[in-house]
Amino acid sequence: MSTPPPRVYNPLTFVSERSGTDVEGSAPRSIAIDGPVAAGKSAVAVALAARLGYRFIDTGVMYRAVTWLALERGVDLDDEAALSRLAQDARLDVESSADAPKGSRVVIDGHDVTGELRSPEVGDAVSLVSRVAGVRTAMVERQREMAREGGVVMAGRDIGTVVLPDAPLKVYLDASVDERVRRRREELIAGGRAESDDEVREELALRDEIDSGRDISPLRPAGDAVVIDTDHLSLDEVVAKILEASCS
Repeated sequence: MSTPPPRVYNPLTFVSERSGTDVEGSAPRSIAIDGPVAAGKSAVAVALAARLGYRFIDTGVMYRAVTWLALERGVDLDDEAALSRLAQDARLDVESSADAPKGSRVVIDGHDVTGELRSPEVGDAVSLVSRVAGVRTAMVERQREMAREGGVVMAGRDIGTVVLPDAPLKVYLDASVDERVRRRREELIAGGRAESDDEVREELALRDEIDSGRDISPLRPAGDAVVIDTDHLSLDEVVAKILEASCS
């Protein structure tokens, strides 16, 4: 998805991309965006938050930060009790930042780990850490605290179903496997990792299996979510569809 030109939406007045007319109405105080790996969640959420003047919260980086801390401290990734204690006790701050990868700056226990969260080691382990019930409980509690002030666009895999089930607007972004492989491979190449299509496809299949098959907070659309297939849409078009849905 291509980056759209800068444009700011007044949270009280949206502009319909299709009709070009003003649509009056109050913006939802919180917008939940879910979807699988490489469906476009972060890029869309960052652009949407910028246009609404809202705070962007990427819940995925929170799990990556806990994973980084576990690896740094040598915590056994099969020790669910130890991982749960780590997540509960960690001091974790996530802030929107236009200069940071995927729009979020992350500090955990005093360490700015923003540049470490996309490492192969963290990527290989994050699904194992994030499926631990105690880890998810700790992170969900913090995510809800962040959302209480309102004016947030929160992206993840269980936002509309678990974290913010009462969010006035829930969105589920999806894309075909081939498109997700293409996007993920481009992302890896940009980060200096050259992997084949087959390797990326295998990685996504494993992540999907873990995310959708876990007992706690499995990945699935909320019953009242707006489902958007992003395969043939630009970033601007996806954001426009969400803004349109927020007015209906």
